[in-house]
Amino acid sequence: MDGSELTSQILALVDAGAGGLDEGQRLRLLAACNKLRDTLQSPIERTIQTMLGGHDPIALRLAIDLGLPDIALANNGPITIEELAGKSKADIALVRRIMRFVSCLGVFSEVDVDTYTATPLTGTYSTSSPMREVVIHLSTAEPTIGRLPDYFAERGWQNPDDALNGPWQFAEHTTDQYWEWLAKRERLQRAFNIVMGMQRKMRGEDWFEFFPVEEKLSVGDVNEGGVVFVDIGGGLGHDLVRFKTRFPELRGKFVLEDLPSVVAAAKDLPADIATLGHDFFIPHPDEIKGAKAYYLRTILHDWPDKQALAILANIKDIMAPNSLLLINEGVLAEKGVSLFEARHDFHMMARFSALERTEKQWRVLLEEAGFELVQIWRSEQVAEAKGALMEVVVRK
Repeated sequence: MDGSELTSQILALVDAGAGGLDEGQRLRLLAACNKLRDTLQSPIERTIQTMLGGHDPIALRLAIDLGLPDIALANNGPITIEELAGKSKADIALVRRIMRFVSCLGVFSEVDVDTYTATPLTGTYSTSSPMREVVIHLSTAEPTIGRLPDYFAERGWQNPDDALNGPWQFAEHTTDQYWEWLAKRERLQRAFNIVMGMQRKMRGEDWFEFFPVEEKLSVGDVNEGGVVFVDIGGGLGHDLVRFKTRFPELRGKFVLEDLPSVVAAAKDLPADIATLGHDFFIPHPDEIKGAKAYYLRTILHDWPDKQALAILANIKDIMAPNSLLLINEGVLAEKGVSLFEARHDFHMMARFSALERTEKQWRVLLEEAGFELVQIWRSEQVAEAKGALMEVVVRK
């Protein structure tokens, strides 16, 4: 192999960009590049990159908190450390250290001593960009991740199994569950809400595009109150509105259920979508009993089995023999998970004492809760964070 020629080809691809690649080609090429990097790195290079890589999100968060991307973009040209420090009202020595760090991440370009210009990534982290909120949201997990060795050493290396007593409470020195902690921090709550909206796009095709809706949700099977579909923990109703818009011919009542404070913020819903303020850890009211379908999107991965079983038990109690439970979640492969999936699983462990489940783990959980997994429906669309739809019934 001619290393010089190969290097030239790779750099030519860099110059050309990814514009001519479809999503599948882009992801396969990215995976190949990652494998090439892993092959070329020495063990010490790989170790240093891995161990010091945890500094990257914090450096980026500091730049965002100081508003450095916004300041640089507003300058519309090269900007000095003195100007950045003055406009951010931060110590010049600190700004210098942050800027040289995030420039190595491509967020800025260093054009001279203490002088920088914006790059395409600069705008990605400006106030107007939702990616800024991604950094704010995800960075709050870093302290907990860093304390995991201490947590496990103290707890006898047992897998977390309680959302009220896990790594999050240990690291934050709190008795609050994550959602309670988050609700007390307006800026972080806002970031979380924005990230959840973005997550829908990352998951690719909507579940109702690959699930046989007309066949499975026949209008003759709804309960006496006419409830055909209940979105449990549905937030502001974005999923439910898209589903209802996609299938306007479906008759019956559609219900958006979440905590009272959440559904109170759900504005401009269609007239045939009712709201129900309710905590899914409490038995559900009779008004949604016997609906044709109950829907959970990325709810159960927020909870370890202990709490997930409680959620499922309350749903089982209101299901009719012909009701369906539709669970829209990730389903990990039994082997060969991606680094993205492994990282996300650790993220769920740190925040919630929860997990991303394999098909086997899903089946065990559902069987223990008195359900039967009928089928797992999957999209053919390529998306790194795509989920699956599990069709579930009460076990007879």
